[in-house]
Amino acid sequence: MKEDKLMAHDPLSDADAILSEEYYGRRTPEGSRNGASQRTLASETDEARKPRGAKAVRPTHYKVICISMYTRDLEDLDAKVAELKRRGWTKANKSQLIRLALSQIDIDKLPTPRQ
Repeated sequence: MKEDKLMAHDPLSDADAILSEEYYGRRTPEGSRNGASQRTLASETDEARKPRGAKAVRPTHYKVICISMYTRDLEDLDAKVAELKRRGWTKANKSQLIRLALSQIDIDKLPTPRQ
């Protein structure tokens, strides 16, 4: 009876897992103990534990969106991210750069459109 109540996996037994993407959004190299194959295995295990018909809890602090951009604009964005990384901002990415630009724009200072 007591064995039925034991955890199948002790989450504290693997310190690398605690510091991985699963807990803090950090990615681990593919060759490490917590590479993609173990993340996939963990998610498959989680799927098996869910009761049928249960909906996954989705984060509410962000949404994944899809936008269209001209290829030249994407090249500029990629170049800016690469330059930031070269300057030491190793975690810079497109999303962060777009959020920064949005936070700095003052739409009241934009010229009025021609009609």
